[in-house]
Amino acid sequence: MTEQSFPAMSGSLVEPQPAVARTPKFWRRTAPALTVAALVAGLFGGVTGAVVATSDTPANTTVAARTVSNTSTQDWSTVAASVLPSVVQVNVGDGLGSGVVLSADGKILTNNHVVASSGGAVTVKLNDGREVPATVVSTDPASDLAVLQASVTGLTPIKWADSDAVKVGDAVMAIGSPSGLQGTVTTGIVSALDRKVTVPGQTRRAQPVSYQAIQTDASINPGNSGGALVNAAGELVGINSAIYSPASSSGEAGSVGIGFAIPSNTARQIVDQLG
Repeated sequence: MTEQSFPAMSGSLVEPQPAVARTPKFWRRTAPALTVAALVAGLFGGVTGAVVATSDTPANTTVAARTVSNTSTQDWSTVAASVLPSVVQVNVGDGLGSGVVLSADGKILTNNHVVASSGGAVTVKLNDGREVPATVVSTDPASDLAVLQASVTGLTPIKWADSDAVKVGDAVMAIGSPSGLQGTVTTGIVSALDRKVTVPGQTRRAQPVSYQAIQTDASINPGNSGGALVNAAGELVGINSAIYSPASSSGEAGSVGIGFAIPSNTARQIVDQLG
């Protein structure tokens, strides 16, 4: 395994926000590594730190010549129609994120930083427009995952994929609620595997979170956190969690085609442990 380094990124990071209000700037953090931003959107709450991703480049990110899925010929409308009912918007106080449906009786998986980002009641907005109350059942800050229980039945659970079978170049679709725009779908490819992403805690005293991520160029933005990254069969390969997003001259920044998702096998293992 070889070490891949990135030059230091200049400037500060900001968290993009819904059109109705500005959000606070991230802390400035300079490091000889790729700097990314967590994906929670909010009016006043949200993640209060930069995310630093250092990257080892494992052998499986170099792929021999082979046939890969083609995003231009894939019928993404069919994929979107099948998966959208399994993706929800998670509202927590003044912040928002996304989530995926685990069970018909309302169990939802999202990122821990979504539910920990701001105070207030938790609600889940379903794909059909209904908004229902939810409670936080369990959290695992070490993996940045959390399980919610929504007061609803008859939901469509997400279909799981084996993330160990994902290859660089595979076509993928990201689904979530960037800046509250529920049901947004974007497509791209798997850009790399096993990227080491380290996310500072929700406060200066909190422990950082590290995981080996799937990197994608599918456009994801704040509010996509906890949403689905699916393959061409509409199966979950990852939970969208972070992006690299440099500040712009206006103090706002969004997707530049470098996003990170927690692999589905990791997420499923944590869900089984959380119960």
